[in-house]
Amino acid sequence: MARQATRDQAHTLRRLHDGSGLLAAAALRKLDENLPWYRALPAEDRSWLGLVVQAGISNFITWFSDPSTPPNGAGDIFAAAPPELTRSISLQHTLQLVRLIVEVVEDHSERLAAPGGERDLREAVLRYSREVAFSAAEVYARAAEVRGAWDARLEALVVDALVRGDADDALRSRVAALGWSGHGKALVMVGTTSHPLDDVRAAELRRATRRAADDALVGIQGDRLIVVLGGEGDLRAAAASLLARFGPGPVVIGPSVPSLAEAARSASAALAGLSAARAWPTAPRPVLADELLPERVLVGDTVARRTLVEQAYAPLVAAGGSLLETLAAHVEHGRSLEAAARVLYVHPNTVRYRLRKVAEVTGWDPLDAREAYVLQTALALGRLDGGT
Repeated sequence: MARQATRDQAHTLRRLHDGSGLLAAAALRKLDENLPWYRALPAEDRSWLGLVVQAGISNFITWFSDPSTPPNGAGDIFAAAPPELTRSISLQHTLQLVRLIVEVVEDHSERLAAPGGERDLREAVLRYSREVAFSAAEVYARAAEVRGAWDARLEALVVDALVRGDADDALRSRVAALGWSGHGKALVMVGTTSHPLDDVRAAELRRATRRAADDALVGIQGDRLIVVLGGEGDLRAAAASLLARFGPGPVVIGPSVPSLAEAARSASAALAGLSAARAWPTAPRPVLADELLPERVLVGDTVARRTLVEQAYAPLVAAGGSLLETLAAHVEHGRSLEAAARVLYVHPNTVRYRLRKVAEVTGWDPLDAREAYVLQTALALGRLDGGT
């Protein structure tokens, strides 16, 4: 009986060798008939997939000649194709491919197996397909790990270039490769970590940012985190939702900009704000970079200096009248309405009215302690720049 089984297996093996071309052709026909994703592949990828199918059938026949040896895995089967094929074909697609080849062999088992050996052939192909499926998962896991490491390095380069303002064509192609859609505005959020992020925590941070906004990039520079968010939603709210991902200390949100190409402006403001935030210990967390304009001036941020002059001092000068004089009297006399009124020889209600006009013109309220400090800084800068 053992000799008969050996002869039957040898007979089946010869039939498999003779019918390998038939199996490959039948498998490719079934791929085209039953799998829409296969039909949608470019011609080159379909050609590579044909080689993968032939390699799978060939490896099965080789293993069937000695089933006591471990089957060749998906790594050997995909060796004929370029590594990039795993980007076009998902693990789910690969498993569908394995299942389809099993069906093809089962459909042809009566023709290929020696009489009475059909069951053995079907069991063999099922065992082989199981091993291939397991090894396919390993292949895709390794490919994902390599892609993840490469994407992290590319992402770090992109964020560094954005911070420097190097928005050239190469940067745009790299951003596109990272999946940035480019719809909507962008902003930059910066902060620090209490300890360096390992690969696991860095991956968790990247997943969290991608859940928070349509587009997201993460730069890890030592203990400093730089997060770039983009999309058509509320980017400030998205940034605030990521606060727990940062360590203790200031977290600064830069202004929204129309596109990623202008993200350097948001990054510059946010980084300047991070350097200056210690000068305002009671600042909210997170804090907008534009709320730190006076502190940013102290660390030499020329953009903050220009912003304060243009948005606070210049409008008061243009408004004419006594608004600038009233603001100066108010901030220089302890923010007392009565003291300012005495200096100006007007009623305190007149001072209050003029200060409300200052708030309407500039957007900062002189009756609020913090905003009065912002206006006082703008007043000093305007005078230093040649104002009255």
